[in-house]
Amino acid sequence: MKNVLVSLVLVSSMITSCMYEEKKQAQTNSPNIIVILADDAGYADFGFAGSQDIESPNIDRLAKDGVIFTDAHVSATVCSPSRAGLLTGRYQQRFGHECNIPPHGLGMDTTEISLASALKQKGYHTAVFGKWHLGETKEYHPNQRGFDEFYGFLEGGRSYFRNQLNDRPGNPREIQHNGKHVNFKGYLTDVLGDKAVDYIDKQKENPFFIFLSFNAVHTPMHATKDDLKRYEGHPRQKLAAMTWAMDRAIGNVVNKLKKEKLYDNTLIFFLSDNGGAYYNQSSCLPLKGWKGNKFEGGHRVPFVMSWPRKLKAGQKYKYLTSALDIYPTAFHAAGGVGDPGKKLDGVNLLPFVTEEKNEAPHEYLFWRKDQMAAVRQGDWKLIRLNGYGYRLYNLGKDLGETKDLQENEQDQLKKLKLALEDWESSLTSPLWLEDENWNLVNAEIHKALMENRKSTINSPKDFKKEE
Repeated sequence: MKNVLVSLVLVSSMITSCMYEEKKQAQTNSPNIIVILADDAGYADFGFAGSQDIESPNIDRLAKDGVIFTDAHVSATVCSPSRAGLLTGRYQQRFGHECNIPPHGLGMDTTEISLASALKQKGYHTAVFGKWHLGETKEYHPNQRGFDEFYGFLEGGRSYFRNQLNDRPGNPREIQHNGKHVNFKGYLTDVLGDKAVDYIDKQKENPFFIFLSFNAVHTPMHATKDDLKRYEGHPRQKLAAMTWAMDRAIGNVVNKLKKEKLYDNTLIFFLSDNGGAYYNQSSCLPLKGWKGNKFEGGHRVPFVMSWPRKLKAGQKYKYLTSALDIYPTAFHAAGGVGDPGKKLDGVNLLPFVTEEKNEAPHEYLFWRKDQMAAVRQGDWKLIRLNGYGYRLYNLGKDLGETKDLQENEQDQLKKLKLALEDWESSLTSPLWLEDENWNLVNAEIHKALMENRKSTINSPKDFKKEE
């Protein structure tokens, strides 16, 4: 009997040891994955993207350690559908999530498998910190969509400081932790970064996925007194201060990874959810347009991918890429094979940036919101404007989209029209349409862009100190 007990103890010890080694091996081989999403940030408003007046030293170092994608895009020009595309790896128009601000009771289709759910299947611990904007009711809550941990708010925008309006219990803009109202102290951008740091500390022995979804630099334009003082006299003082705070929070996350010796095996993406907003003083130069329209400034975004163990530092990648690619890239990096559910529209970027594949990841990229739509094929771009017909541009020769070429390029016009029509035939109708106020507010901006004339603000030197 004694020998049997000894044998059982030995077998139990061996099983425990094997399980520990398997877990340790999984952590060694599987990268931690972090998606850092800025909100309404301008294409030209980071040092690595060429900014001369907005400082972002930590983000710039991240870019230096990895790959900068110079022709990268999101799948929508406004917040909510862009996030739906990123987290599903599929054109969000396929499931009706086409316009912004889901009405109460609607959100990101529950039959879609989120990136968080896919990574949980691979043994990852998952968390989202910050802005959700993909549905307010229970079935759309982050904790029901694959995230173990949620600290943030459900709606599209809120104050960066605690206040009575936003922070009433039950308000979709309240800060909550896993569905329960919490009182937060301090500046929200810093708080979100600190929560990510705490999560890394808690999960450092396990593979983890963090979606760090800042609301910076979305309006309202709130910054701390110290950060505002740093940029006193700056023509875009509040934007610069808010960007500095976001950069500081990202630096704290990276420093924590380095301290725990996790940085080399962490796959990090940094991008904005859409083009810079007209009303927060973002700059999208040399691109035309802003958030909400189909010119390049609406959907081409600053985009960085870093994974020191796997990717050569200091690269610039010039071919068409998309936020849709984050899902398959992360899933394959985690050991996934094929698509975890429905067919993805994104592409695994790893073989392309490691030069295993030399062709472009995408032949076409598409956009649509209500009546407006666009398609890119290489340097060629076709835009369908609501009430203004079509515009055809060659971005290789005209990045600012100033010269309409359709009259002299009928074959190219026909080719891109057919491609857009074919893509649209695979989509479903929008589940809701854009808010009427949004269209009214942006009508003058769109008209000015279509007619190639200057609207109120077009470059940093034109910005005035106004909300």
